[in-house]
Formats: sequence, C-alpha cells, structure tokens
Amino acid sequence: MSPHPAPTSEVFTDSVTLAPAEPARFDLAFTAVTQPCPWPKAYGGDLVAQAAAAAMRSVTDGKTLHSMHGYFLRPAEIGASVRYEVELLRDGRGYSTRQVRGYQNEKPLYICLANFAAGEPGAVFRAALTAPAPQPEELPSSAAYLSGRTGGTMTTRSKSYWSGGRGFDMRHVPGPVYLTVEGKRVPHQAVWLRPFDGLRPVVGLSDAQRDQAALAYVCDYTILEPVLRVLDLPWAKPGLVTASLDHAMWFHRPGPMDDWLLYAQEAVAAEAGRGLGTGRFFTRDHLHLATVAQEGVIRAS
Repeated sequence: MSPHPAPTSEVFTDSVTLAPAEPARFDLAFTAVTQPCPWPKAYGGDLVAQAAAAAMRSVTDGKTLHSMHGYFLRPAEIGASVRYEVELLRDGRGYSTRQVRGYQNEKPLYICLANFAAGEPGAVFRAALTAPAPQPEELPSSAAYLSGRTGGTMTTRSKSYWSGGRGFDMRHVPGPVYLTVEGKRVPHQAVWLRPFDGLRPVVGLSDAQRDQAALAYVCDYTILEPVLRVLDLPWAKPGLVTASLDHAMWFHRPGPMDDWLLYAQEAVAAEAGRGLGTGRFFTRDHLHLATVAQEGVIRAS
C-alpha cells in the first residue's frame, strides 16, 4: 500500500511538505498532497497536519502553535493536491490567530482556526497519567498482530496499511480493534506510537514545528477507537462507516518525537450516529504534551 519499500515515517513528512502558491482568497497560500490509503477518501490527519503546517509557516515572530480547532467539510481525494489559504486574522504582542481553509476542486474540504502564543512565565500544572500501561517493547506491533490473520472487510491493501503504511509504529493497550475488539469492551484504551524511523527535515518548518505537526497528523488514526471499543465495533466489521466531523487540539509543551509516546484515550459519548473521543499524549516519563478531542460519524449496519 505504501509507496515506500519498507515502513517509514516519510509518509508523514511527505504529507506536510508544502509548496507556496499565489493566494486567491486570503493572505497566503500553500499546496500539499494527500497520502496513499486503502479507503475511498484521504486520511483526515493529512488535512489537520497540513493546515497546521500552513498556519505555522505564516507566523514568523517566534510564537508557537498552542491550539487549533477545525471542521471536516468534505472528503478529500487520495494522492491529490489540496490548496490551503491562510488568513492573518490577528498579530498581537502575545498571541496571533490564523484561519486556514483547505480547498480541492474549488470546494472547501477543511477549515480551522489556529492560535499561537509568545509564552510567558506562569504557574505550572501537569496532568498525571492515571493508569499504568505495559511498555511498548512488551506489546506486538500492528504488523506482528495482523500476521497470519484474516477476517471481516480487511483486504491485502488495508492489512498492509495498518501494518506499516501509516508512518508510525502503533501498539495497543489492551489490544487492537482491527478485526475484533481485543480485550474488554471498556470506554478507554492507550496506544504507544513512534515514527518507524527518524523524522526527516521539512522545508519551511523547524524541527519543533515538524514535531507538532506529527502529533496533529498521527492523532486522527485512533481517536475514535475507544468509542468503537465500547460499542464492540472493530474496523473490519462489515457495514461499519466512520468519518471525522470536527477536531480540537491543544499543545501544552514541546516534546521530541524520537521515542515512544503514550496516547491515552477515552470515549466520552455515542449517540445519534456520532461518537466523541478524547486523548492525551504523554512521553515515556509521563510528561503531558498535548490533548485532543474529536467527534465523528459512527454507523454500523
């Protein structure tokens, strides 16, 4: 499934490599290409991370991205260019705000507001990781788990994608939800994740900005899984339809992407064909880096 011969994080850095373009609607514009996946539509994390990268490239005074809030309006074509138009809404001494709209075929696909902060001294509180998790070395990779397994709607292409086509090694606690819901039907789970190899430089982004974009990219893969878990709906269940609706993310403090991160997730609600999940990223030594919330369509026939 991946265009690369072996699992590599290059699928992510390819996604957030933007090309400057002449703006048609707002102040700045960039184009980016959605990455291969085995579904009828592009991966939502492409849009989130590409919009974040476009917003970051528009802020040149050293402020850092601390939050973004977006809506998915239409599905994006796979392997096609998306045009991101950036509106410079405000540049203050302490904070700057951007609106980013992604277009494909002249129709808006994704819209978000992104806020940037200069930072200042202040009191510190760091949320604690409430439940211990096995170390990632003790857990099977997605490739190891799926080896020799078949079932449901999983195809050779989707198996290859889950195993190594997403740019990041992912290891589930208590177990994956690919073919069946492994473990108890509880409204929470955790996923250890790490790039398959070292993240490459991205033109126009500092390494710290690239790492923020990596969190924005990878968070969308599994954020609805705690809802699927509690509803006993594995990804390969025939008739299952999911789609991201809206997304919010807060970046609390910087952290490197060269070691395992624990993505602790919870189901908040499921009703009327929608589900809401939240997640928090922690380093291996339990430093809380970022928080995510996302609602999505969940239909099961």
